[in-house]
Amino acid sequence: MEKLYKLFYETSGICSDSRKITKDCLFICLKGENFNGNVFAESAIENGAKYVISDEQNYCNQKTIFYVDNALIFLQKLANYHRNQFSIPVIGITGSNGKTTSKELISCVLAKKYNVLFTEGNLNNHIGVPLTLLRLKAEHEIAVIEMGANKFFDIQELTQIAEPTLGIITNIGKAHLEGFKNFEGVLKTKKELYDSIENTKGKIIINNDDSILKSILPSDIKCITYGEKSNSDIEGELVKMTPFVEFKWKSNDYNSPVIPTNLIGKYNFYNFLAAIAFGVQFDIDPQLINKALETYNPTNNRSQVKETAKNKLILDCYNANPTSMKSALESFAQIPTKEKTFIIGDMLELGDESIKEHENIIELIDKLNLKGFYVGSIFKTILNENNNAFDTRENAEVYFNANQFTDQLILLKGSRGIGLEKLESLF
Repeated sequence: MEKLYKLFYETSGICSDSRKITKDCLFICLKGENFNGNVFAESAIENGAKYVISDEQNYCNQKTIFYVDNALIFLQKLANYHRNQFSIPVIGITGSNGKTTSKELISCVLAKKYNVLFTEGNLNNHIGVPLTLLRLKAEHEIAVIEMGANKFFDIQELTQIAEPTLGIITNIGKAHLEGFKNFEGVLKTKKELYDSIENTKGKIIINNDDSILKSILPSDIKCITYGEKSNSDIEGELVKMTPFVEFKWKSNDYNSPVIPTNLIGKYNFYNFLAAIAFGVQFDIDPQLINKALETYNPTNNRSQVKETAKNKLILDCYNANPTSMKSALESFAQIPTKEKTFIIGDMLELGDESIKEHENIIELIDKLNLKGFYVGSIFKTILNENNNAFDTRENAEVYFNANQFTDQLILLKGSRGIGLEKLESLF
C-alpha cells in the first residue's frame, strides 16, 4: 500500500470524476448506487491521467492501472497517510447547523496571517474530507476541515482520517433524524469529535452559552470558551440586527468597537464569536479579526440578504431542520421591521419525527405572531385547507405570480429539496 501511496506524489493530484480528468492526475475509481468509476479506468489513462486505482481486477494492468480491494478505503487511507506528512494544526468542525458558515468565517480570519487549506463548498463527507486533505501542500500552515454526519459513527470515521488537533461543534440539534433515529443519536455522533480531540490531547473551542455542548465536554480537556456569559474567554454582545448582525466582543486585553457584518440572525452572532476564538488562539491581531468579519459575504443561499426593486429578501434556502428553522424564525421576529412575510418549506430527512417537528414550527410561528406562507407536502398535510399552504413550489409560484408583494422583508427558508430559491425572481 505504501508503494501505491507514493504514486500520488508523482501525479498532479486526485481526480474521482471521469468527466474532470486533468493531465497527470491520479484517478481513483469510486463506486455508488448509480455509477461505477472502474468502467472509466482505461479511458482515464487515455484522457491524460498518469495512474488509476481500481478495485476490479479485470481493468488493471499493474503498470498504469493498479488494483486495490476497495478504492474508497484506499482514498481514505491515502488521505490519512498524506495528512501525517504535515505537523500543522488541523481544525475539525461539525455541528447540526452553521458548520459551513463557521468554516468559512474561521478560514477568513485565519487567512489574515496564515496560508489556510479549507473545505471547499460542503465537501464534508467520507469522500469530501479525504479529497480536501489530499490538497495539502508544503505551503499550508493550517487546515480547516468541515465534517458532516448522516448516520452513526460518521464523525468517528472522519476524525480517524483527518486526526484533528483542535475542534468545534457549532451546536447539536435535530438534523438528519432518518439516519440517527432520535436526538440522542445525533448527540452521540457529534460527540465523537470531542472524543477524538481528547484522545490526541488537543483543544476544544466551545459555546459557553450552550448547555448541551457543555454536558458532553470531557472534564479534563483544554478549552477556549465564547458566548454572552461574562466568564467566557471571548465575550460577545449582540448590539442589533438591521437585519444584519452588529456586535461587540472582548477578551482579557481587548474591547472591540461595534462591528457591522453582512450576515443575519443570532445564530450567526455565535458563528462570529467562534471565528474570533480561533483568531485569538492563533494570535491574530484583533483589528485584522474584525476586518475579516466585516468584509465576509455569504454565498450559496446561506443567510443572504438581497435588495430587489420591490422588496428585501433573506435567502436561507440551502438547508433546514427544526433547530435552524426555529433560529431563523426567532431572529426574523426580532428584526425591527413592521412589514415582513415568511415563506418556509418542508424540513426533509426527519423520519418518524417529521409531522411532530413541523407542527412545532407552526406553533412557534403562532407564538411569534408572524405572517406568511408554507410550501411542501408535509406542511400542506398538517394545515390542510389553509390558503397560505401549498403542496408544491410550482403551486406557490402560481399564487405569487398573481399576488405581488411590495415593501416587504421576506424570509425564504426551507430544505434544499424544496427549491425555494427559485421563487426569488417573483419578489
